[in-house]
Amino acid sequence: MGWMFDVLGRLIARLRKPANHRESLTSNVLTALRETLQPGDVLLVEGKGGISGIIKYLTQSTWSHSALYVGPIEGVATDGEPHVLIEANIDEGVVSAPLSKYSQCRTRICRPVDLSKADCAMICRYASDRIGLGYDFKNVIGLMRYLFPWPVTQRGRQQTIALSSRDAGRIICSSLIAQAFDAVRYPILPTIARVETQTARREIAEIRHPSLYVPGDFDMSPYFMVVKPTLAQGFNYKDMDWADLHVVPTTGHAYAQFL
Repeated sequence: MGWMFDVLGRLIARLRKPANHRESLTSNVLTALRETLQPGDVLLVEGKGGISGIIKYLTQSTWSHSALYVGPIEGVATDGEPHVLIEANIDEGVVSAPLSKYSQCRTRICRPVDLSKADCAMICRYASDRIGLGYDFKNVIGLMRYLFPWPVTQRGRQQTIALSSRDAGRIICSSLIAQAFDAVRYPILPTIARVETQTARREIAEIRHPSLYVPGDFDMSPYFMVVKPTLAQGFNYKDMDWADLHVVPTTGHAYAQFL
């Protein structure tokens, strides 16, 4: 039965068609993004294709894709630009990519707080070591079953997990990053269990299965800080160039020129 879910996942994935119009980021914004990102940061992307729309609808989130920033990868570049991202995408599986790949997409930086250098290096190495894995199309179906707004029993949740955990050679974008952070026990959105003893009540974090994570979970996580490049690079509202203050002289009078 697994092959049926794999085929269905591939059919749904074909909905990922590029939008006819994309709003390009200005060079200043892309430069600020490049100067702000640090190894270990999670870059969330607002995709434009059909499958992205499904993900955004089911997760009620702006973000449909995620990539891990690891810094320049030695010996890997596209048109002279180094690859700095590790991601799992539908077309290629787990690959590295340059930052300019998402120059036409809205993005958000989610940064793990107080992550040690050693753990950061381990997270980046974990993701890099998985380059070449395939994309888990069955996980697409599993996530749809898990996220669709209908009652799900405990058995149903276990079946959903099993659906996308049988093939160690396949993975999706958010699961790849979740596994990398799980490797160093850095929390994203853990399940909290309450344990009562004779003396006290304790809350214990339980690891959530990586296949059930979606890109928006990194935005929702209380353990990741949202970093805005415009503010991180130093922002002064007095320096804003407002269109209505551009006065252009014409025949005998002036008017506001909107740029």
